[in-house]
Amino acid sequence: MANPWTGEVQVVLDGAPHVCKLTLGALAELEECLEEVSLVDLVERFESGRFRARDVLALLVAGLRGGGWRGTAEDLRCVEIGGGPAEAARAAAQMLARAFALPEKGA
Repeated sequence: MANPWTGEVQVVLDGAPHVCKLTLGALAELEECLEEVSLVDLVERFESGRFRARDVLALLVAGLRGGGWRGTAEDLRCVEIGGGPAEAARAAAQMLARAFALPEKGA
């Protein structure tokens, strides 16, 4: 079960739940994967609805790896994602939002 208070999001791969989290290492891996795009550009694309399937895939791989998964983008291309592409995009956007959410005052 994912813990949203720690930035975790749950994604179901081939019927099995997995925890995703954009750790600092996962974010660094994501930057490397996207090469020409900054994380700010990526966040802006998701906020405006202009994200690409490649963005969703890269975010899922980084988040899954941040949650302990040891697969690759190639592995992810071969699995059934619970909820399909729309759920994958929702999970990716939610990971970004949780990774960059500022803590509430007094928390």
